[in-house]
Amino acid sequence: MDNERIREICMALPYAAETMNWGLHLVYWAGDRDIGGKMFAMTDLDGAGTGVLWLHCGSERFHELIEKEGIIPSPYLAKAFWVTLEQSDALRPREIEEELRRAHALIFERLPKRTRAILALPEGERKKLIRERKKRLTSSEKPTKPDKTRSDAAVVRKGRATK
Repeated sequence: MDNERIREICMALPYAAETMNWGLHLVYWAGDRDIGGKMFAMTDLDGAGTGVLWLHCGSERFHELIEKEGIIPSPYLAKAFWVTLEQSDALRPREIEEELRRAHALIFERLPKRTRAILALPEGERKKLIRERKKRLTSSEKPTKPDKTRSDAAVVRKGRATK
């Protein structure tokens, strides 16, 4: 299964979003990340990383999957029960689709109440709220320090104001 088919499956799931993170990794989120969504799957677009697909599988399924050839615990995410498919043929296409749906469902049910409340809004309101949130996040980047003038530096000495 190729990245385009994986993308089609993930983006067809309810409230799914995607971002490009950590170089050329396409990350799929249950809910937009800017409102508290959580990632449920990730693909490596350039083939330079480990595996072709990373996904959350839950504690019950984790040990079953890593026993299969071509599936390993995901580096850095194994503690959270993520697995990595080393090749796209480690599972049949239908199984990959089922695992992606299961990953989305597992993550979606663990979203914070506030995030689920936002996702329950009508689509127009939800998109507006997400747009506003992204705008606030980009505008709240580290502010630049104002230039100190000579008089500002001389105002405070040893906890007392002097001029």
